[in-house]
Parts: sequence; C-alpha cells; structure tokens
Amino acid sequence: MASNNSSYDKLLERISRASGLEKSEIERKIEAKRAKLSGLISKEGAAQVVSAELGVNFDDEKLKIDELVPGMRKANFVGKVINLFPVRTFEKQGKENKVANMVVADETSNVKVVLWDTNHISLIEDGKIEEGKAVEINSGSVRGNEVHLGSFSEIKVSNKTFEDDKLKTEKVVKEKPIRDFNVNDNASVRAFIVQAFDPRFFNVCPECRKKVEQESDGFKCKEHGKVPAEKRALINIVIDDGTDSIRGVIFHDNLESVGITELDDQEKLINQKEDLLGKEMIFSGNIRMNKFFNNPEFIINNIKPVNVDELIKQLENN
Repeated sequence: MASNNSSYDKLLERISRASGLEKSEIERKIEAKRAKLSGLISKEGAAQVVSAELGVNFDDEKLKIDELVPGMRKANFVGKVINLFPVRTFEKQGKENKVANMVVADETSNVKVVLWDTNHISLIEDGKIEEGKAVEINSGSVRGNEVHLGSFSEIKVSNKTFEDDKLKTEKVVKEKPIRDFNVNDNASVRAFIVQAFDPRFFNVCPECRKKVEQESDGFKCKEHGKVPAEKRALINIVIDDGTDSIRGVIFHDNLESVGITELDDQEKLINQKEDLLGKEMIFSGNIRMNKFFNNPEFIINNIKPVNVDELIKQLENN
C-alpha cells in the first residue's frame, strides 16, 4: 500500500520496539525465515511470522493505511470512503451471493476494501455507508493490496474527520525490487531491458477500445457492432534489476516511450527492437498471473527515463 517499501520498514520498527531487539537482528531472522521457505514468502510475510514467534501482536492496534502489510489477519484502521462501487451479485453453488468494493483513504495511503458479509453490505444498500463518510474497520484480512472483510470482521461509520486536501487519493505504487514483486502489486522498479520479442498486433473498437473479432465483411465489437477497427500493438520484454527478472508487457500507447515508432516498417522495427536491449528505465505497472504460462508478468503502464540528478538526491537522503 505504501511506496518506497515504507510498510515493511514501519513493521520492522514496530517489531523492534515491541520485542526490544535491534532491527538488524530482526532482519537476520526475517532473511533466515525466507531462506528456509526457499524465498516463497515476501519480506512482509516473513516479518509477520517472525513477529508472531517473538510474541509481538498487532491485533488490537489501530494502524495507518500505509502500515498495512499482506498477511495481516486482524488489521484495524480508520479512513474515509473515496470510491464506492455498486454492489454486485454472483452465483456460487446454486446460491446467489453479494460482494461490495470501496476505496478507503487516510493521510498516509489508500486501499481497496472488499465486503463479503451481507450485514456489512446492507450498510451500503441502506445508505449508511456512502462516499465521503469515514469508516472504522476492525479485524480485516490483508490479501495482497486489498483488505477483505468477512463475518468475523467489523465495519461501522466513524465520527473521525479527515481533511480532503490531506487524503492520499492517488493510485499507490510501491517502489520495490523485482524479487519482492507479488501478484496484484502496483509496483515501480528501475531495471534494464535484457530481452525483447517481436510485436504482436490486434484490432480494437474505436469507441470502447476493446478487442474486436474479424468477420468476412469487417470487424465486429460485442458492444458496438460493426466498426472500423483500429490496429494496435504490444511488445513483450524481459526486465532485470539485479535482484531478479520478470516478463513485462508494453501496450501500444507506451511503445513510443521506449523508442518503438516504426511498427509498419519491418527493417526499422527490427533495429528499434534491438536498440531496446540494455536500456535502463523506470517501469511502473501491475503484476498479474499469466494463466497461459502460469507465471507472474508485469503489465507496464508507465515508463520514464532514469533521471541521474534525482537518483543522486535519493542517495544523498538515504
């Protein structure tokens, strides 16, 4: 939820304060735990396990949103509802169920909250919880970048006031090394392009930008019928930051950011694709699971050149 890995740092600080151990010693325990589990657990998750082993319990503590970390099972916090989505119904095992989603913010960050319990959802349906209202959440389960509320969780309207100009409402992106990427993360990393594949082309509807199907007499959009399709492209790359590598996808609107401009000229395209190799840039996007390869992949939605002056300032501040 927080950028610059501050959620992990704050968790480390809390464990140190509660246990009386130096942060360096706790970090050694965390790395040992990750090594024992062959790196299959994140630093935040390993910190949760170590804190439990040390007898440190955060169950009754009120946290700021940027202090929430994946794996917490009884997260407690207060925030303001900045987005409230319509209640959705779905069928499971022949029974109709409901789910509701909202985004809650405080002065430190924001997080998506998912409600599964009908008693909680009725608060939305009855208008008791709405956009602009503050809510208090207790015993939420932090899964990835979301907080899920089940029947053992609690949500209620809070009297706490928040100043709108101080709320963190922008999309939260974590700066983190590739080795710490988790599925559903919104992440940012400075990395090198080490492999680039041939572009793939597809056609989209000019109205909704969704993929269209080609028919004998043209293209058809499921929503808008026959349309004059727009040709789009994407390129798969592999990026490496020294800690690990990951396959990334760059869609049409961001291709120019990496220097791909000649999609219709095969010879120039090959040269531009080769020029990608070795480029160091800052990539931001979402990590999702590729169902075909059964591997995480990085859906890149923002690319920036490396600003040397900014890097020097960051190093000076550390």
